[in-house]
Amino acid sequence: MSKFVKEMIISEIESQIGEVRDFVIMDSAKMDAITDNGFRLKLQEKGITTLTVKNSLARRAFANAGVEGLEDVLKGPSTLVWGGEDIVALSKEMAKWASDIESLSIKGGTTEGTALTSEDVAKLSKSPGRMELIGEIVSRILGPGAQLAGAIKGPGGTLAGQIKTISEGDES
Repeated sequence: MSKFVKEMIISEIESQIGEVRDFVIMDSAKMDAITDNGFRLKLQEKGITTLTVKNSLARRAFANAGVEGLEDVLKGPSTLVWGGEDIVALSKEMAKWASDIESLSIKGGTTEGTALTSEDVAKLSKSPGRMELIGEIVSRILGPGAQLAGAIKGPGGTLAGQIKTISEGDES
């Protein structure tokens, strides 16, 4: 491959990854074409992008883009995967696919300049996602307020019920 062609491929990889800094690296070399195509189409529906790359060119593209931590992972057949809501959602999706397809395996990844091993990606896939954490925080914030409202409303409701009973008793 000529130097000109290599530079074109590197610049194409750089333009595709853009400002993304969270990646999972998969080994999809043993997948048959039909399974691979279905895998890619399902990921595309979820806003997740896949790109099979030559490792040396990917390393240079990542170095140019300022993405660090993938040097040790980019060995052997590699498919870059990025997108989705966040790195946790991406990890969950890739772990699900890796368990569904025997010939697909997670090699590692990176998030915010920190290298991830395949075990780290598996741990991330079991942690709560962004929306789950936001929901948990909101419920913790609203919890004391709901208890206070219940404490205020409870005696007032009891008093209102007693007044209603007394007023109905006077009418009869």
